[in-house]
Amino acid sequence: MYKNIIFDYGQVIISFDPYYMTSVYTENEEDRKLLCQVVFDRMYWDKLDNGSISDSEVKAAIKDRIPKRLYETADKIYDNWYYNNPLIEDTAALIKKLKENGAKLYLLSNISVGFAENYTKIPVVNEVLAQFDGLVFSGPIGMNKPNRDIFEYLLNKFSLKAEECVFIDDSKKNLDGAAAVGINTIHFTGDHKKLEEELNK
Repeated sequence: MYKNIIFDYGQVIISFDPYYMTSVYTENEEDRKLLCQVVFDRMYWDKLDNGSISDSEVKAAIKDRIPKRLYETADKIYDNWYYNNPLIEDTAALIKKLKENGAKLYLLSNISVGFAENYTKIPVVNEVLAQFDGLVFSGPIGMNKPNRDIFEYLLNKFSLKAEECVFIDDSKKNLDGAAAVGINTIHFTGDHKKLEEELNK
């Protein structure tokens, strides 16, 4: 088993589904489609991931693209998105098992400053992440995957040797970034049995 196991967050530990996060606040299908497209536009979220845009700036930009009647709904969706990410139970069970077996666990996630400041308020998320030996969120440090600097940052911050680590992510592009600094990688496709087998090689 690998000494240090590094997890991605979205689509590995939790389900990040813009359509679901939007549907929590509106039942109108046309409004859902518009809000889903605008609120979760990558033009904002890529900047949130690298910390180059604030929540207030995103919310203002969103309002420039939607009818005034949807302003309040858009704010609710944006302000509460991280409360509407269902936990992937099989991953949570695997994390608990790995921890009990003595593995060192780390998180490396492209995610906003807002999440980093508020995740402890989400009991189910805080319970899982409390088991980790170290957390790196991209937004607060101004670095993001797949750039090698964030992987080097994690290794240096926690005094880890790349060859003793494995990184689990659903994005092949991000895995390439990890491999570039010598970290072993596993592409997560949703098959937890396969993931556990690969971790135990």
